[in-house]
Amino acid sequence: MYRTMLRCKIHRATITEANLEYEGSLTVDEDLMDAAGIRAFEQVTITNLNNGERIETYVIPGPRGSGVMCLNGPAARKGIAGDKVVVFCYELYTDDELKNYKPAIIKVDAKNQIVKS
Repeated sequence: MYRTMLRCKIHRATITEANLEYEGSLTVDEDLMDAAGIRAFEQVTITNLNNGERIETYVIPGPRGSGVMCLNGPAARKGIAGDKVVVFCYELYTDDELKNYKPAIIKVDAKNQIVKS
């Protein structure tokens, strides 16, 4: 049996911009992607702490060290610059794999720089 569990999350990131004209996705600073173990084009769930929205999309890499967290395409309607969000990524695990299970929790400051992981 497989269980769907949290693999990683980027906690309380700040949306830096919203770009309605892009095809769709979430642009994330590549340093944050690496810290969380999120790959380009991987599916994520985003929850917006300011308005309660919850959406699914995929991640595209943004410039390293930039702190970028940009909602693109239709996702741009779900938040504005300054909103706080949590980015979640899930994975399927067997009960055996769960014996050593520990999700990566990446905490960031107001400029989306890692403060604790």
